[in-house]
Amino acid sequence: MKYKSTMIVVTNIGKSKKFYYDVLGLEVINDFGANVTLTGGIALQTRDTWATFINKNEKDIVFGGNVVELYFEEDEFDRFIRKLNNLNDINYVHPIVEYSWGQRVVRFYDPDKHIIEVGENMHKVAKRFLDSGLSIEETAVRMDVPIQYIKSCLK
Repeated sequence: MKYKSTMIVVTNIGKSKKFYYDVLGLEVINDFGANVTLTGGIALQTRDTWATFINKNEKDIVFGGNVVELYFEEDEFDRFIRKLNNLNDINYVHPIVEYSWGQRVVRFYDPDKHIIEVGENMHKVAKRFLDSGLSIEETAVRMDVPIQYIKSCLK
């Protein structure tokens, strides 16, 4: 068996395609109208066709449950945040936070209230700590990861 993609249900496929391209740079691989495959392993499905597929009424398809997110890592996190700040209508779950292991993340909603998380690439976090003068061992402690992981970030 091979995992192929994550499919999310959307109310307006055109608006969603534009959002995922404008905000995250995901491009359309296949467009079958009611189903669109994007780069990155994400597929979009219209609400009405999804309801038919699972033998439910459209009113049974509820958005905004805050129980799942699509997670991305960004090499140029600060640049991405500047881009995000220049876009209109971004509905934030929360502003940038930095977790105890040093990774900075931001969460926001797509047009249908699916949570999107964009985090700083973990290898870049390690490099940031090393560049600040921490040793490999100190960086491993700071990030709460094995020393071997930090060494793998240097390759």
